[in-house]
Amino acid sequence: MVKEKNKFTLWLLAWPIFVELLLQLLLGAVDTLMVSRVSDDAVAVVGLSNQLFQSMMILFMTVASGAGILIAQKIGAKQNESARTVAIMAVTVSAVIGSVLSVILYMEARPLANLFHLEERLLPLAETYISIVGSGMVLTALTAALSTVIRNTGNTKGPMITAIGMNVVHIVFNYGFIYGELGFPQLGLTGVAISTLVSRLLATCLLLFMFVSAFERRMEWRDLIVFNRKLFGDILKIGWPLGVNMSSWVLTQLTIYTFLATMGAKELAARTYMNTLESICFMLGYSIALAVQIQIAHLYGAGNIKEAYKSGYRGTWIGLGLVGFNSIILFLIGKSFLGFFTSDADIIKLGLSCLVLTLILQPGRMLNMGFGNALSAVGDTRYNMIISLFSMWGVAAGLSYVLGLHMGWGLAGIYVAMICDEYLRGILVVIRWRQQKYLRRAEARDKSAAVSGSSEAAGMGMHA
Repeated sequence: MVKEKNKFTLWLLAWPIFVELLLQLLLGAVDTLMVSRVSDDAVAVVGLSNQLFQSMMILFMTVASGAGILIAQKIGAKQNESARTVAIMAVTVSAVIGSVLSVILYMEARPLANLFHLEERLLPLAETYISIVGSGMVLTALTAALSTVIRNTGNTKGPMITAIGMNVVHIVFNYGFIYGELGFPQLGLTGVAISTLVSRLLATCLLLFMFVSAFERRMEWRDLIVFNRKLFGDILKIGWPLGVNMSSWVLTQLTIYTFLATMGAKELAARTYMNTLESICFMLGYSIALAVQIQIAHLYGAGNIKEAYKSGYRGTWIGLGLVGFNSIILFLIGKSFLGFFTSDADIIKLGLSCLVLTLILQPGRMLNMGFGNALSAVGDTRYNMIISLFSMWGVAAGLSYVLGLHMGWGLAGIYVAMICDEYLRGILVVIRWRQQKYLRRAEARDKSAAVSGSSEAAGMGMHA
């Protein structure tokens, strides 16, 4: 009992998540840094292509995210077999969806690249990158599902170890393919795509090894056909609003990147560089938010309602402190960081113009993420979906067009729109968490079950 309780403390959950996410981010940063040695055009292509991949990932992340929350709740409620069944379905369904997406991305790379109104010279690069990296979407689906499942059992170190290995392999292969070193052919952006594919394959193999023994009863080949309609319904009940929420975010980001592409390749490259720097700044806060979600889901499943409520505040305040500090550091050293990625004075100038706005943006993002994840942990995912649809499209995308394109504010206008979106959603989720709607409902249900159990026990005693 003590071991299980300690496994779900905020610190033990958060630090491996932070290391894992940081290393995954470094994977992207190394990509950006090394690709920048090819050309700024290549950087723009990678940035836009990754937005496309993220939009498609929603299809399997809907299942994985809903399953992750349900697994933590079931483990908290001591229903380990149900948690195991949920995990199996999450992995198998994600693999099927990922396989379909792999075929589509490989076969339709050029038409998909044309959707984003890229400059003509960028289209061949985009087609190559999308077809190679996209063909491995099944690996992305498996790593996402496996990491989510393993992490929500309380084992956050496993995905962290995988991230370390994935980064080492990716950096070595990137170096070899881009510069023609270590016996590798010099393949430029094509080599980066191949490197991404190989590192994900190895990560999938390692995560599958961990998945086999993630639960009390080991996985077997025959488990691949396990399907429980009721539990899958529970996954979708939690997951589909999360999927719509994630879809809304990714599609609005794609829309915003399309606006940037209209502005020009320099604006697109500057946003890609700034996105990398902002992600580094936000990573500690994001790891806290994910850990809080796992902890609250576990507490909620165990019936510790008051502690679950307090955990939402505690985690978010810690995250706000960390993100605020990191934002100040980023502001102070932003120019030096941008200089690592590009020597283009115009791109650096565009990035620097957004540093103050980034300082304002990050706390709002943490507020939204912290309490938003707390709501998701107790199953209150529809509320997040509704406010996201309104705010992301009406504020983030809508204001980006008005300020960035129509009024000519450019990249700065897009940042102002994102700030308004994050703070609006942040305020709304704080209000919702304070209302404790789902927590009070669970508390009432537990009390009712306790009274019913006492009545049955008394009746059996009288009968005896």
